[in-house]
Amino acid sequence: MIDPTIINVVKVFAPATAAFVFGIAMTPALAGFLYRNKLWKKKSVAKATDGRDSPITQKLHNDEDKKTPRMGGVLVWGSTLLTVIFFGLYAHFDGDIATKLSFLSRNQTWLPLFTLIVGGLIGLIDDYLVVTNKFDYFAGGMSLSKRLAVVFVVSLIGAWWFFFKLDVSSVLVPFIGEWAIGWWFIPFFVLVMLGTYSGGVIDGIDGLSGGVFSVIFSAYGLIAFFQNQIDLAALCFAIVGATLAFLWFNIPPARFYLSDTGTMALTLTLTVVAFLTKEVIVLPLIALPLVVSSGSSSLQLLSKKFRNGKKLFLVAPIHHHFQAKGWPAYKVTMRYWVLSAIVAIVGVIIALIG
Repeated sequence: MIDPTIINVVKVFAPATAAFVFGIAMTPALAGFLYRNKLWKKKSVAKATDGRDSPITQKLHNDEDKKTPRMGGVLVWGSTLLTVIFFGLYAHFDGDIATKLSFLSRNQTWLPLFTLIVGGLIGLIDDYLVVTNKFDYFAGGMSLSKRLAVVFVVSLIGAWWFFFKLDVSSVLVPFIGEWAIGWWFIPFFVLVMLGTYSGGVIDGIDGLSGGVFSVIFSAYGLIAFFQNQIDLAALCFAIVGATLAFLWFNIPPARFYLSDTGTMALTLTLTVVAFLTKEVIVLPLIALPLVVSSGSSSLQLLSKKFRNGKKLFLVAPIHHHFQAKGWPAYKVTMRYWVLSAIVAIVGVIIALIG
């Protein structure tokens, strides 16, 4: 008789390995398709969000010279989905141990899988619009307002599921306890998902987003494991394995970019995972690099609006500010990785003892 703890450990970490292998295996076909069809931006970003010229951003991205495809995020959610299917089929055709390794469950993994796939598909459509410019109305991809509207709809579905299907109407405040907020849970969920999605702007330097997201989902995977949410922990580590496979090919020079299909899938899923573990209050700490990147962009816009065009940073998000100051891209990336690991460790500690 195998110790149940050992089975749980295998159940959590086997999907990470499988997702990594699936990701590595699918990359030649994915990369070949992206390069054959020239699915990269044909023109660098020339204007900031407020519509003003942004020559520094244009110089840093330089898309027309790099010719690096978008849509690399397909590798992340695609290999995660393959992993879920693989363990589900394995459980169906094999014995008792295999059944225990399947991690598809209604109360733990249905909703995060939904947001992962839906976010990935919506982002894929946006990426396609960005690289093709086939439709005048969507030239250059969906505008920020349209993407936020889509995320808003998805967040309402998620909030409805939590509130009415899972009967969740409270949040856990570390060192204090459960805080019942009643129907306010719905707008709170929506705001958190919109805020987390905005952190997707971190996808701007080769290797940066892959390393950061793998650390964040590792942290929540550990939290879920110690809360005995084994299926959710397994899904988190499957995403980690898939993200590391992406990172293998995104280390400079990047083979492809995560882009909207990856960032939307990961940020929406991260929100759901944080609520499922009831550790949403520590999300800003565990995901601090996302908060910093998103916050710096918001502060830049506010500064230019209320200070007669004056900027706080040379360019936003702040990781590009460091580049503009002369930091090599690899230094920015690795320091973000270090920061991610430290704040994730602190966040996990607070979640477990709080």
